[in-house]
Amino acid sequence: MHLDARPDSPRTGGGPMDLSVVRAVSRAVSAAPLFIYLAPETAEEAAELGVTDRGPAYLAFRSAAMGAVPWQVTLAAFYNFSPRAVRAMAGVWDTAPPERWQAARFLAAGRAMRRVDVHLPEGHLAEARSLIDPVVAGADYAGKVLAAANASVALPSDPLVALWQQITVAREWRGDAHLVALADNGLGPCDCLVLHTATGRLPAALARATRQWDDEEWSAATARLVARGWLDSNGAVTDAGSAARERIEVETDEYCAALWAPIGNAGAHRFASLIAPITNAFTAAGTFQAVRAQPDLA
Repeated sequence: MHLDARPDSPRTGGGPMDLSVVRAVSRAVSAAPLFIYLAPETAEEAAELGVTDRGPAYLAFRSAAMGAVPWQVTLAAFYNFSPRAVRAMAGVWDTAPPERWQAARFLAAGRAMRRVDVHLPEGHLAEARSLIDPVVAGADYAGKVLAAANASVALPSDPLVALWQQITVAREWRGDAHLVALADNGLGPCDCLVLHTATGRLPAALARATRQWDDEEWSAATARLVARGWLDSNGAVTDAGSAARERIEVETDEYCAALWAPIGNAGAHRFASLIAPITNAFTAAGTFQAVRAQPDLA
C-alpha cells in the first residue's frame, strides 16, 4: 500500500465532487463495518484470545492495526472516549499481540458476513474493489492515524473480507477527518457526544455506557454547550446547535471530497450501492437492534 500517494486534485474522476454524493458514500462506508462490534462472532473470537469483556475487546479489535500502542494512544485516536473507558484495555497486548487481534477481527468478519448471507456476486466484488482500491491507494493519510494504520494492514485472502477491510480504511479516514472538524469547532471529546445525543442521532444511554463520561463531566460539557447557545437550559438542542452540528458534517464532507475524487461522483455513487448488501444483511438479521436494547454491546 502506497501511503504517500496523493489524489491529483478534488476534480479527478470527472468533475468536482457533489457533497451530497460524498455524504451518501460516507454513510455507506460508516455503516458497513459496524457489525463487527455487535456480532456474536466477534465476542467469540475475543474470548478465544482470553478477553471476555466487550469494552477492552472493542478497543483492541479497532486499534490492533496501530500495533501494540499504549492505551493513551488509542484514547487520542478514538477522541470521544473517556480515559477511564480506554484505560480498561491496558494489558490486552499481553493477552495476545495486535497481529492476533487483527487476524481474529478478519476471521470474525468473514464468519459473521457468511452467517447472515451477505450476497455479493464475484462480479460485484471485483467491481467494488476496482473502485475502492484507487481511493485507498490515492488517499492523503497526513493526520489520518486510524486510516493509515488500517491501510498498512495486509489484506486477507478472503475476497469478501478483503473488500470489507478496504471499506474500513475509508470509514476510518472519514472518522479521522471528522475529528479535525470537531477540533476546529472547539468541540472536545465529551462536548461532541453531548451535542450528538441532543440531536437525537445517538442514544444517550449508548454514549454514556460505552464512552464512560461520569455525571460531573457530562454536566460540565452540557453547561459549556448551553453557554455557546447550542443547547437550551433543559439540555435540548437549539436551532443554533443543530446548525452547528450540520456545519461540522458539511466540513467533514468537504474534507472527504478529496478522498473520493479518484473515482468521481459516479464511482462513489456506484460503490455505495455495491456495498449496501453488507449493511442490509445485518439489518435484516436484527444485528443493529441489539444496540438499542443493550447499549453495552457497541
